[in-house]
Amino acid sequence: MKLVIIEGIGKKETVEKYLGSGYKVFATKGHVRDLPTKTLAVNVKKDFEPKYVIMDDKKEVVEQLKSAVSKADEVLLATDPDREGEAISWHVANILGIPADSPVRIEFNEISKKAVQNALKHPRAIDINLVDAQQARRVLDRLVGYKLSPVLCKKIQNKLSAGRVQSVTLRLVVEREREILNFKPEEYWPFFSVLENQSEVTVKAALSSRGKQKFKIPNEQVLKEVISELDGKEYEVTNVKRSVTKSKPPAPFITSTMQQDAQNKLGMSSKQTSSTAQTLYEGIDLPGEGKVALVTYIRTDSTRVADDAVREARAFISAKFGEKFIPAKPNVYKSKKGAQDAHEAIRPISLERTPESIKDSVNKYQYKLYKLIYDRFMASQMSEATYNSLAVDIAAGNYGFKVNGKSPLFAGYTAVYNMYTENKDEDESSDKLPNFEVGEKLGFKEYKYEQKFTKPPARFTEASLVKMMDEEGIGRPATYTPTVTLLSARNYIEPE
Repeated sequence: MKLVIIEGIGKKETVEKYLGSGYKVFATKGHVRDLPTKTLAVNVKKDFEPKYVIMDDKKEVVEQLKSAVSKADEVLLATDPDREGEAISWHVANILGIPADSPVRIEFNEISKKAVQNALKHPRAIDINLVDAQQARRVLDRLVGYKLSPVLCKKIQNKLSAGRVQSVTLRLVVEREREILNFKPEEYWPFFSVLENQSEVTVKAALSSRGKQKFKIPNEQVLKEVISELDGKEYEVTNVKRSVTKSKPPAPFITSTMQQDAQNKLGMSSKQTSSTAQTLYEGIDLPGEGKVALVTYIRTDSTRVADDAVREARAFISAKFGEKFIPAKPNVYKSKKGAQDAHEAIRPISLERTPESIKDSVNKYQYKLYKLIYDRFMASQMSEATYNSLAVDIAAGNYGFKVNGKSPLFAGYTAVYNMYTENKDEDESSDKLPNFEVGEKLGFKEYKYEQKFTKPPARFTEASLVKMMDEEGIGRPATYTPTVTLLSARNYIEPE
């Protein structure tokens, strides 16, 4: 019997199904060793050497693990495919006395039969560089938290904590709040002339310039001046620019963009999204199939997609929508600078398993999030959307006006990802525009304007805070949700 050791108990049944007979799966339920809680456990005088102990709540798990290993002919370590997973495998190997260079480490980015069987064919030694990267982060966590937390407790109040990630994230929130408090609003007046052509089609033209210089109305006094100077003036089309514009499909999800879209589009909290995504990754019970994993690994900062998945997506899209909907060359997206790029973007394991096909077997959050991931990935592999765009310049006396608009020409990726509207510019018309000609005179109907004030930066939502953490390189995909949750639990921040 071969023993395969994984982290999460939730995926035990799914992995066992794909391993077949002759294998048994054991779940550690996360880390089994860590730095002790009551001492620093980092020797700063000896290259910051950490001292590890078996965690109190994992002593029984370790005894069960040793018992299972004693009955096994071979041990394979299949913890998660990231630095944290590599470290867990290393800790387990240390506890079990497995030599560091033994080819016992296997990994898979998705829990599918193909991926699991392929992993079994390519065991390797534990990557000590990945382990050291995780250890460096853990030691830094301990040094910052262990040294700073007592200062907070002494100077402010008991039971406070500081940390490498939570302290920097809290600073972001504080700096944003200071920015809001110091903000001085400025008055402005958006101004439009409602015009009509000879066919009595009306358009709303936005004031854009005065004396050929960009211009915005700053107050009511200037507004009155503008109106008095425009009254009775003739409106004439001075320039018409027709073009075909393109809209590129969005990249497939990484952890941070999935968190943002789930809140903004689906109204799901960061915690809800994380737990729901985990169940989609570990497996859902489907009638007649047992537990089936639906998406790839959900903690990632890479937009990379496996070649096989790209080929399958292009074939699926071509069959469903036609050749025009797949680009000549597959779409490739750049990951941000500093990304670990340890594994793929978040995507469905198979496009053949549509959201509708599982709708009756999952709860509403699982369905909504799976559909979001599914649609986003399919859109990422499709052609650009194209539009007929029109930009019209109109003159009236000393003032210039603009009318912009566009109409769909080819749907491209929006055929599957058009459920979310983009923000339009204030001066962009969403109506179908008439055909303008240079020199054409337009009739005046009315002015439209209102007083507005510039607004301070918005307070963070969970989604926008996660976005900022990702952009600034604070934490890693697995820590976004725990960090925001911890800050709230300790009352360092409060939701309104």
